[in-house]
Amino acid sequence: MGSISTSAKSSSACLHIRYRCDSSGFTLLELLVVIVIAGITLGMLSLNILPNERHVLQNDAQRIALLLQSARDEAIVRNRPIAFEAQSDGYHFLLFDKNNWKVLMHDDLLRERQFKNPPVMLSISPPLPESATPLRIIFGREPVGIPFTLTLLSGDAQVTIRADGIGHFEVE
Repeated sequence: MGSISTSAKSSSACLHIRYRCDSSGFTLLELLVVIVIAGITLGMLSLNILPNERHVLQNDAQRIALLLQSARDEAIVRNRPIAFEAQSDGYHFLLFDKNNWKVLMHDDLLRERQFKNPPVMLSISPPLPESATPLRIIFGREPVGIPFTLTLLSGDAQVTIRADGIGHFEVE
């Protein structure tokens, strides 16, 4: 009798061990849930990696707004007018020196730049005189200027930079 009970115990232990060995993997449902979560995560990541046209234009507008702020401050500090000049493919800054405008070539901050997604159409309100081609915004030595709205348009995307005339530039 003692040997039978030992044999029964060892066979039940063997069954218990065999059951554990058989269930050590993942179920199909668990694998599918992991694959779905990974797919959703990769999908969201790919949407953030590939910027759309509006996002690219928004980044260009934010960069321009910061550079306009710097150009305005620089004109006051240098006590000489500085102009922002833009065309459909890019923009640069000019310094008024000895009765003519010179492109700022060796200025790291106000250097010439290209739009990320050209061509970009620019318009300003209030409108500049008809002879103002390319678009040119001039910052003088005075801390107060004329408020304006600069609109950038690329494809279906449109972004606006609003200047209040006292040095604040806001991108909308």
